[in-house]
Amino acid sequence: MQVKTQTKTKAARTVVVEGGGTSEKRRGRRMNSRVPVRLEWDDAAGSRHGLDAHTRVVNPYGCMVVLSESFSLEDRLALTNLATGSSNAAVVVWKGNPRPEGWEYGIELVAPDMDFWGLEL
Repeated sequence: MQVKTQTKTKAARTVVVEGGGTSEKRRGRRMNSRVPVRLEWDDAAGSRHGLDAHTRVVNPYGCMVVLSESFSLEDRLALTNLATGSSNAAVVVWKGNPRPEGWEYGIELVAPDMDFWGLEL
């Protein structure tokens, strides 16, 4: 499988707002969307693993998924949009709340095409 790669960028940045507080400014619009995806990764021994899932939220730079598999921040993955067949290198950038079916994860796409999701974002 061919996967795009490039140096990692931040999906959001923190900005100081008037009064000294901070606010998170996102690079793209988020959309609740259930897109079928496949995540693949290599373990420490070099064995390839895969997991099918559905996104909960997407934006041009990544997604939020709930996964039963345990990942750490900065883990590198290959993410395939099963609806379009597009694949892209990805990085785990956020671990959120536990759900009955697993943990919430923020996955950032590395050098994504702006139409990776096949949606108008």
